[in-house]
Amino acid sequence: MPAPDDRTARNNAIELGAIEEAAPTELEAMLYQPEDPIDPEAAEEVTPHITRRLYVSHFLSTWNSRSFEFGAVLFLAAIFPETLLQLSIYALLRSASAIVLASSIGYAVDQRQRLPVVRFSIVAARVAVLLSCVGFWALSAFRGLTTWARLAIFSILILLSCVEKPCSVLNLVAIERDWVVEIAQHNERNLQSLNARMRRIDLVCKLAGPLVIALIDGASRNAAIFLILATNAAAAPIEYFAIAQVYRAVPQLQIPKTQSASITSDQTVHTSPRQLLAPFRELKKYAQHPAFLPSLSLSLLYFTVLSMSGQQITYLVSAGYSSFAIGLVRALSTTFELSATWIAPRLMRKIGATRAGMWFLSWQIGWLGGAVSFFWVESKPIVAASGLVVGTILSRIGLWGYDLCAQFIIQQEVQGSQRGSFSTTEATLQNLFELLSYVMTIVWSSPRQFRYPALLTTVAVYTAAGLYAYFLRQRRGHLVHLSGCVK
Repeated sequence: MPAPDDRTARNNAIELGAIEEAAPTELEAMLYQPEDPIDPEAAEEVTPHITRRLYVSHFLSTWNSRSFEFGAVLFLAAIFPETLLQLSIYALLRSASAIVLASSIGYAVDQRQRLPVVRFSIVAARVAVLLSCVGFWALSAFRGLTTWARLAIFSILILLSCVEKPCSVLNLVAIERDWVVEIAQHNERNLQSLNARMRRIDLVCKLAGPLVIALIDGASRNAAIFLILATNAAAAPIEYFAIAQVYRAVPQLQIPKTQSASITSDQTVHTSPRQLLAPFRELKKYAQHPAFLPSLSLSLLYFTVLSMSGQQITYLVSAGYSSFAIGLVRALSTTFELSATWIAPRLMRKIGATRAGMWFLSWQIGWLGGAVSFFWVESKPIVAASGLVVGTILSRIGLWGYDLCAQFIIQQEVQGSQRGSFSTTEATLQNLFELLSYVMTIVWSSPRQFRYPALLTTVAVYTAAGLYAYFLRQRRGHLVHLSGCVK
């Protein structure tokens, strides 16, 4: 504990705006003390025995989730080629299930014992995918099915997707927002390294998983369906036992989660008819939390059509891009995204996570703002689209760099007993903004109107940067650290 004179000197330095990054961090720790404060020097590096098994489990979970999500879109598009209705209903209800069950997911992460929760998410998600593959195969192989039979199978596929999606969210929140903090032993360097490597796995799976499924689906749809079925069946026992080995190797994960009287009361609410109001109660707690603004800024970034995914790819095709060119652009985009997982930890160690977050958001708004401005004034579609592609690709460094900064801030600020509820509320907002991004392209469905969703995407990113700047100003007392710049 610093002496009173030291505190006085530190507070005076804050008022003058000339303090180094470490001092505001100490002040923040006193103002917003998490349940388990993260100590930069408190622990040794996590042993490879633990990290290897964690990465294997996370890779298999992410690969299977990404592959199935993309494969389901391909299969439904081929089974119902005459309309987008079934595909839209499937995607909408799948995302909605995660929103509706967000409160229950948060409760499970916060109050249930860690290993049973994660194991349940693994088994339930894999079983749902296996049964879904059987359903996709039946619809694909038996074209002579009656309308009612096809409708029945499609309804079952929707129900299974409403199991798979919440279980994927449960696994992701539990591992990335709870387990990783304990595995890092509340050490900043360990936590930043684990976060970066986990995000690297996410991005590799995001590119490679759909690519493999698309290539095999081009040769044989049934082969693609059975590949997803086989990988999920083979991965389930590996995930199941790998995560258990991580659990047994980290004593902090084995500490039983206690339930206070207030928690028991909350549990009663969850099992009563008033459970429909639970998301609103969680939203109120979320909005009152010190980490609310970084989290909300991150969620706003999901309100986008400039992500090298379905909406932007559809526009690029209409502008004259070939399938090969689109594949090349996506690979280049993922390469830049991966670079952020190396850049962000180094920048956070140099200037701190709060300042690094503002740097990354500034990078993103700079490139997106310039690209969308060019897109609006350029008359040639292929040239305008290419300018938009360049700006989007370069902006991805800022997006994923900020993602890692925000995740670190949230992990540092949120108490252990609130990690699940806070993170699932954040995931709900992310799903909601993602759904709203699809509403934009429903309202402006013509490729000639793509400029309007692109503009609103830029507005959302600038809004996120403004909210985070306000958070940074509250924390540090200033936005520009002039003394640090001079040095």
